Amino acid sequence: MIYGIGTDICDVRRIRASVERHGERFAQKILSDVEFATWTARSARWPERGIRYLATRFSAKEAFSKAIGLGMRLPMSWRLCEVGKLASGKPCIVLHGGLKTWFESQGLSAHVSVTDETDYAASFCVVEKI
Repeated sequence: MIYGIGTDICDVRRIRASVERHGERFAQKILSDVEFATWTARSARWPERGIRYLATRFSAKEAFSKAIGLGMRLPMSWRLCEVGKLASGKPCIVLHGGLKTWFESQGLSAHVSVTDETDYAASFCVVEKI
């Protein structure tokens, strides 16, 4: 049974401006440790690819927060929600700490899709009650 759905579109230019204004601190606020390592590596090789990576993660976490109905309110937080990747390349939600405990106690499962184009990153998330 569907528990909730969420969608988000993010202006990549806005993310770029935030990184230019706040530097690494902005990425550290949004990304988990694993995501931050990926962002750092991508940004070093091709800065624009790093910006798009950050924008898709921002968008996916917003969509997920809407799907669970909490918004950015505890136990939901940027760093406790991670957008991972299965061996097939399919994106997945990986949760940590109190958010993981809450999510599992609710008997929930999440599905996420992310995409980006020149100026926008978009995400869609479906959360099921299992």
